[in-house]
Amino acid sequence: MMRGRKRPEINTIREAIAWTYANLARAHMALEEGATKYDQRHHIVRDRTYRGLVEGTIAMRSLIDDERMKMKLPQCCAYCGANGTLTIDHLLPRVGGGIDAASNAVWACRSCNSSKGKKDVTAWLVARSRFPSVVVLRRYLKLVYQWCDGEGILDVAKDQLKADNLPFSADMLPLSFPPLPELCFTVEPVEHSNDAARSEMRKDVGS
Repeated sequence: MMRGRKRPEINTIREAIAWTYANLARAHMALEEGATKYDQRHHIVRDRTYRGLVEGTIAMRSLIDDERMKMKLPQCCAYCGANGTLTIDHLLPRVGGGIDAASNAVWACRSCNSSKGKKDVTAWLVARSRFPSVVVLRRYLKLVYQWCDGEGILDVAKDQLKADNLPFSADMLPLSFPPLPELCFTVEPVEHSNDAARSEMRKDVGS
């Protein structure tokens, strides 16, 4: 059994997705409790989640849960919170094989949608010194898992996957998370125009 903060050896894409999702489960639990740091209970949840996903004794919850959550949350850009003119963005780009379905769609302001384009969402956010919200990352991981499962590559070594043939970046699956106070469940709506959102994105790039 894993203990505390030790990370297991990650070789396959299944293990990478499982570890990222397990860290997400730990963060979600802590954020819901209003915690500012993790305790042993949070680490236990992460370790059990990882082991269960790898061994197949547990499964990720359905994307229907994420769709229900999307209907409850304020309608704003999933990336910056702008609530001006919104568009639909595919988390897994259709160009790379992402499906054209509601489960793969989030609200995005025009600035974020244009900037992200066909890039992997985690790579795009990290380049702007941002980390995905719990809501965005949870949906993303489920989509990545489903796509890999459909392609029969879950047990392929992560470093053997060719980036050009994927709708996501295997190297950018966040195996490490920022400190808990820097994480958020979802972005808060921001009352500003798309021009203001664009300006803030430029500031992030330059910071």
